[in-house]
Amino acid sequence: MEYNHRQTEQKWQRFWDENQTYRAETDSSKPKYYVLDMFPYPSGAGLHVGHPLGYIASDIVSRYKRLKGFNVLHPMGFDSFGLPAEQYAIQTGQHPAVTTEQNLKRYIEQLKNIGFSYDWSREVRTSDPSYYKWTQWIFMELFRSWYNKDTDRAEPIETLLEKFATNGTTDVNAICDEDAPTFTAAEWNAMSKQESYAITLKYRLTFLADAVVNWCPALGTVLANDEVKDGVSERGGYPVEQKLMRQWMMRITAYADRLLAGLDVIDWTESLKEQQRNWIGKSVGASVRFPIMKNDERSMINVENSTHHSTLITSDYIEVFTTRVDTIYGVTFMVLAPEHELVPDLTTPEQREAVEAYVNAAKLRSERDRMADTKAVSGVFTGSYCINPLNEEKVPIFLADYVLAGYGTGAVMAVPSGDQRDWTFARHFNLPIVPVLDAQKDMDQQADNTKEGHYINSAIINGMTYAEATATLIAWLEERGLGKGKVNFRMRDAVFSRQRYWGEPVPVYFKDNGNGQPLPYLIDESDLPLELPAVDKYLPTETGEPPLGRAEGWKYKGEYDYELSTMPGWAGSSWYWYRYMDPQNDSRFASPEAIQYWQNVDLYIGGTEHATGHLLYSRFWNKFLKDRGYVPQEEPFKKLINQGMIQGRSNFVYRVKGTGMDGVKPVFVSLNRVDDQEVTPLHVDVNIVENDVLNVDAFRKARPDLTENAEFIMEPDGRYLVGAEVEKMSKSKFNVVNPDMIVEKYGADVLRLYEMFLGPLEQAKPWNTNGIDGVYRFIRKFWRLFYKDNAAGASDAGSSQWIVTDEQPTPAELKVLHRTIQKAESDIEAYSFNTSVSAFMVCVNELTSLNCHKRAILQDLVLILSPYAPHITEELWAALGNEPGTVSYAAFPKFNPNYLVEDAFEYPIQINGKVRTTISFAIDRAPTEIEREVLADEIVQKWLEGKLPKKVVVVPKRIVNVVI
Repeated sequence: MEYNHRQTEQKWQRFWDENQTYRAETDSSKPKYYVLDMFPYPSGAGLHVGHPLGYIASDIVSRYKRLKGFNVLHPMGFDSFGLPAEQYAIQTGQHPAVTTEQNLKRYIEQLKNIGFSYDWSREVRTSDPSYYKWTQWIFMELFRSWYNKDTDRAEPIETLLEKFATNGTTDVNAICDEDAPTFTAAEWNAMSKQESYAITLKYRLTFLADAVVNWCPALGTVLANDEVKDGVSERGGYPVEQKLMRQWMMRITAYADRLLAGLDVIDWTESLKEQQRNWIGKSVGASVRFPIMKNDERSMINVENSTHHSTLITSDYIEVFTTRVDTIYGVTFMVLAPEHELVPDLTTPEQREAVEAYVNAAKLRSERDRMADTKAVSGVFTGSYCINPLNEEKVPIFLADYVLAGYGTGAVMAVPSGDQRDWTFARHFNLPIVPVLDAQKDMDQQADNTKEGHYINSAIINGMTYAEATATLIAWLEERGLGKGKVNFRMRDAVFSRQRYWGEPVPVYFKDNGNGQPLPYLIDESDLPLELPAVDKYLPTETGEPPLGRAEGWKYKGEYDYELSTMPGWAGSSWYWYRYMDPQNDSRFASPEAIQYWQNVDLYIGGTEHATGHLLYSRFWNKFLKDRGYVPQEEPFKKLINQGMIQGRSNFVYRVKGTGMDGVKPVFVSLNRVDDQEVTPLHVDVNIVENDVLNVDAFRKARPDLTENAEFIMEPDGRYLVGAEVEKMSKSKFNVVNPDMIVEKYGADVLRLYEMFLGPLEQAKPWNTNGIDGVYRFIRKFWRLFYKDNAAGASDAGSSQWIVTDEQPTPAELKVLHRTIQKAESDIEAYSFNTSVSAFMVCVNELTSLNCHKRAILQDLVLILSPYAPHITEELWAALGNEPGTVSYAAFPKFNPNYLVEDAFEYPIQINGKVRTTISFAIDRAPTEIEREVLADEIVQKWLEGKLPKKVVVVPKRIVNVVI
């Protein structure tokens, strides 16, 4: 082994650290390029080989952009608050900060081991008080802001107070709570401080509200939708229920239209943008009030008669949002979410037991599961009715878990003739199905949601078309105060609190308003950061308060209660790219000069799992910060690439059924010997398998529970062959490959090249250590362009012979080099890294065949390979006589197309359709001359055997075919 990868790689990693080679400075003389990896959470398990895929790609781009003259910001930090560290703290009593620090140390060691060009001087951690001081400050700014629909942006709360003081609510057009009161300026100015302050809470961009949340009793906290899968927590698999709780909320809905519009100006995949569009879910329709019919009917009064209908005024009603108000005459039942606030009042005594059982069952299902389950039909009748405001017919009120409390109003006017889910529900409960359009067909088999044709069974809109009917009905409803045209969004305001310890404290305390009602107030900005207090346990208190309730004497100014919930996991990751710009700044989250220079992220790489969580929240916070004048750009991430998953390649041993239990010794059969046996496949650790051959001794040591007294039936050659299958990489499948092992055995450069070589960045692909040998050989072949091994067993350059010369390159060598320069440049610009690796291999093979060891060729080859394999290229760059460590800031070689211009072409010569030889001719050689020389060729003469050919076909720059 003439190239010692460990020695070389460790040498250059130390050099980069000591010299801060990748430290980025604000330098306006250079164009900037900001490359960012999605914030990793440092788990105790560390990295497996799937994790670095996106990091390698972003590092290649960063190194390439430096070579192209850009000032590159390529930082790394950690989303270091999180449930796993806290769960460990609950189990062991060890502070989460201790666990987190241990995990961080491991992560950083692994990342440095792979040779990433991060500016480690800018590292940030969300759990560091100097960082979360600014997360708390942004929360405070949101609390101090409201959304002005007239200016379409967030503004300081003071501008709202000025409007109230001048004209009351008359000219206020705001995003606010639906129950926000109206008042005159005089009424406002006559209010007490506490009264007026309480009203502003209905307008602020972060606020307290009752919300239906995913409550996980075992974890003692609220979970985001993306943290719940199949009704259980993704972390730990604990049951999750729907629960109404008082929570801090963020008014992300204020930005719904802008979040949609922004998708048109950013370079993201269409599939990811579509996920966000669907999540935001803009719908244009109408809000309609259905009066509730009480048993004594006292709440319903006929106050006006018309030729068509009565106008119904009621003190109690169910409000629905519908995109198909035109079908309102087809309503035959009403469906409420099980969590709807009116359920207790609507449930009759006869139905109470059934309703309560249904509501309790619905709590155990996540919203995602409820929406996804389109086949099962379930529901329960409340015993109550409402009235259709258009035709005054009684409408029975049901509960069904396919309706969500947080979407729209939590109520659906069911039109079974036009909606398949309503149709299925109606058939199940034997409810009427009324057609409303003459174009609807086959309603005995399924719903028909057509908008074609003319209306029937629909009184005032009979005979109208869809457009006419919709406008007519909205006008009718608005005139009578029973409804209005409305734009609705599927996206809801974001829950912004967790009942946990290990998170950012909310910078809020509570003070009594004089009526026994505590109101939230911000702490003084000078008191930031509000740090986590010490607690005796990391569990909720005995009275059910969050763990912060255990902190003794933890009160603001020694008097007022703090908020006891902490911020959610997404808080610190919703603005972190700005902190990288100026991480040591103690007076601002980042200086205006740094923000103005670095602007927004040019390339962001991360997983698709954050499409409707982190990426939406980040865009929301960025737009808010722009509204308030703190940042210049509307969108935080210009270009986004989702890397595909690297899957595991599991290995299996085969145990003969009936053995290994009840005292029968286990018998394991090699793969090619299983045909005659009935066997049970068992996962085996892939790290004790090489080229599908099991290290039996290592297996015995690793799994004595399976192998005690075991017999192994081997292949005839004495090997035990394992089976293989592609699965998700996980510890439970024993298919996790540690990158440290790969780096130790093959080198970081080989790991980097191999991960890129596996396939296109965005696609999922299986990891197979068996295939890494080819890349390992390539690195050594590349090395041998520079060094000739001079001694048996030599392990470093010192004992090898330097063979690089200063001879002038030949046209053939220049052609090989510049073809590779062109390919490498175009591939990186297109993020097509796998094809570049193939091109490097072809290049090195061709230069080896040409016996090329010329400095003019090899120096440029080192540069174009350096983004992919930084360690070996640093070593060779210095060996070529350049200043050590300068390869990162050299200039990427310029492609010269003149070197690819062909002056000759190698013609395949066919005799009766079979290629028998090749002959090179000048590109501009005439076909008649080519024909003459081909027929005179010695090999062609041999195949002609003295015969004259029937014809000779010369296809220029393609082929020559001689027909005998």
